[in-house]
Amino acid sequence: MERQGNQERYDKAFFERRGYNKDIMPKMADQRNNSAFNFFTLWMGAVHNIPNYTAVGGFLLIGLSPLQVMFALIFSSFIIALLLVVNGYAGSKYGIPFAMQLRETYGEYGAKLPGILRGVIAGIGWFGLQTFAGSQALLILLNKMIPGFSDIGNGAQILGISIPGLIAFLIFWAISFVIGFGGGDILNKFTAVLNPLIYIVFGGMAIWGFMVAGGWNNIMDYDIATKETGIIYPAILSFFLIFNSLLGVWAGPGSSVADFTQNAKSTKAQVVGQISGIVVAHILFAVASVFIIIGGSIYLGHQEWNILVIINEWDNFWAILISTGVLLMTTISTNATSNIIPAAYQLSALMPKLVNYKRGVIIASVASVLIMPWKLMEEEDSIFLFLNAIGAILGPVAGVMIVHFFIVKRCQIDIDALYFDLYDKNIKIKRFNISAYIATIVGVAISLLGFLPGFTVISDFSWFIGFIIASIVYIVLHFALKNFPKNKKGVKYHEV
Repeated sequence: MERQGNQERYDKAFFERRGYNKDIMPKMADQRNNSAFNFFTLWMGAVHNIPNYTAVGGFLLIGLSPLQVMFALIFSSFIIALLLVVNGYAGSKYGIPFAMQLRETYGEYGAKLPGILRGVIAGIGWFGLQTFAGSQALLILLNKMIPGFSDIGNGAQILGISIPGLIAFLIFWAISFVIGFGGGDILNKFTAVLNPLIYIVFGGMAIWGFMVAGGWNNIMDYDIATKETGIIYPAILSFFLIFNSLLGVWAGPGSSVADFTQNAKSTKAQVVGQISGIVVAHILFAVASVFIIIGGSIYLGHQEWNILVIINEWDNFWAILISTGVLLMTTISTNATSNIIPAAYQLSALMPKLVNYKRGVIIASVASVLIMPWKLMEEEDSIFLFLNAIGAILGPVAGVMIVHFFIVKRCQIDIDALYFDLYDKNIKIKRFNISAYIATIVGVAISLLGFLPGFTVISDFSWFIGFIIASIVYIVLHFALKNFPKNKKGVKYHEV
């Protein structure tokens, strides 16, 4: 539904009569309050968090120079921003959430599988894993603040986690839950406070890294021991390896960005806000991450790619407290924007008569504890394998969604048809978009080949491969079947 024109045709009662709760209804003009500044601050925490800083250490091991890694991080921001604003266009134009954008692309039943992959598996799974990762940083902080905290329970474990570790996990989980439960309003206030802190703290840490390293030349000339295993790619492919890794991190938000752009005051607001926010955040991230990690390695006298270890070696307690605290806040922000909010919306879409947004947050949050993420992360590579798998699965979904909206539908959505009457058992609507489904399955299948021996190169570029293949297959199938003979009911079988 566009901001003007169709708005008078629909209201809250119209959608309620058709069986929809308010959380998946299209947002009316008076509900769209997010400005360009809101979008500018929205994703800052998703850039500056513990896993991303750790990942830069891995990027420095693939054979690129520190300067090349910085340029790769900045270039990647334009690709990420493009993905967010393009796939978020349907949300800002019609006010629809991701769940309904999926239905528009795949059909009512067809939308359930990609919805479960994004909202349930990726959303809940990654929420639990990132909560545990954040709790480990909190645990370090609690051990410094409370003498004897690590001795609570005398080494006893509950379900495979120590009592101090469980306390840290539950504290971090509870804060993330509160932010997610409050929804977009609380998140906007949280990110508005967090944004200046990120500039101050990470800017200060970058200056610290620059100073202890002895200047620009020492950082750029630092002798990095590259990895001894795996494929060493030429420089240009190493750039794309970094692009792919970061797109894997952004695969979830890149798919479900309509959950946020549906609240945009205008399409211009989300375009300007997201591009400026993502690019500026990555410029700071590129400089800060390289300066902190290499400066910290010089400071410690050995290569160290874990930012928490570097911070923990500082002599000033307050510097440790503030820096770790901001890192924890950025991880909480990421958990809300990338995980718990999409998971809640998807649960609401899957069961619109039973689950609203807040119930979805409760279900997703409880499920994230029940999966015991600390057990899933017993292997150090588990988190990266999980992210690679999510990128391989959601890259094709994003490709199909973008092709569908811009090429198949030519940026036009029929709200009346999309929000059909759930109580009308005789509705004449196709439940599956077969072309979109086949394209997604082909893209996912080929991307996941990278997890088999001998196909590692596919895994290294899984998001790009899945996105491109699924997009091409969908275009070919759509136009090949466009003139397919109609069935008796006059509905072409490949249409939604």
